[in-house]
Amino acid sequence: MLYDCIIIGGGIAGLQAAIQMGRYEHSVLVVDSGQGRSSLCRSYHNLLGWPDGISGEQLRALGRKHAESLNVQFVQDEIVDAVKENGHFRLSGRANGPVYEGLTLLLATGVMDRFPDLPGLKPCLGLTVYVCPDCDGYEIRGRKTIVMGSGDAGAKMALALSERTADLTYVNHERRDIDEKWIQRLKERRIPLVNIPIVSVIQHNDGQFAGVKLASGETLGAERGFIAFGGNEVKSRLAAKLGVERMENRHIITDPRTKMTSVPGVWAAGDVCVHSEQVTIAMGEGSQAAIWIHKALHEKKDTTAGNTDGTAAERTAVPM
Repeated sequence: MLYDCIIIGGGIAGLQAAIQMGRYEHSVLVVDSGQGRSSLCRSYHNLLGWPDGISGEQLRALGRKHAESLNVQFVQDEIVDAVKENGHFRLSGRANGPVYEGLTLLLATGVMDRFPDLPGLKPCLGLTVYVCPDCDGYEIRGRKTIVMGSGDAGAKMALALSERTADLTYVNHERRDIDEKWIQRLKERRIPLVNIPIVSVIQHNDGQFAGVKLASGETLGAERGFIAFGGNEVKSRLAAKLGVERMENRHIITDPRTKMTSVPGVWAAGDVCVHSEQVTIAMGEGSQAAIWIHKALHEKKDTTAGNTDGTAAERTAVPM
């Protein structure tokens, strides 16, 4: 089947785009690997309508149910290759599996945070251990907090969070070198620096962070935690295969108005793009991309049918 649009990634951006495209009554396929940053978060606290928080899994389940009610199709697979031929895209699934074909593509492949597989850490993510200071800096205000990180990345996170609490400790778990300027600023802010690996995260009552146990045998107690290990994986490998322009940090560059990439017919939305990595922004970009994909599909179909009376808005869509 040749779909109007194939969305690669079933996270927040991909689901919001799928809902919008479904409401346009396009044929849409979402290819999702079943993994992603949003699937790990136990609770988002900064979303309109969810003052008590909602987990990434719940949000994804609700989004998928909504999209399926609009006849959006889903398949669990990982796309390993993508080519453009004869005016449409051919995508290959893992291990020489199925081939999916679409007139347009939306890359919503996201970012995966790098962090060690420490016992007790994952149950706390999004509940009492956080990743994004913009999303969750509010949650640590006035609380004893440990930043678990690596080198400069962890030092900079600790300094950013010092505006929220004066009771911070930075544990440089990987013991990577820290630039002297960051060490000096940590001293100025009176943030202790601990260069000892973490053995495990201490957590109580299913996700309540209580501190860390160090390789030295010492334990450090705290009420909240942040992780900042750097080297997050930007999942833009498929974009590179298609010749899409990326920044040096591998984030995808898109048109700020349409979310189209440098390759006609390919859009991108969410954390894989160049922006602040937040759920609310991912939702907005998903809708924004879908609106312009719809315009481009409408124009393409009008052109195919020999119809030149499209609206001015439709004629502004970047040709594919």
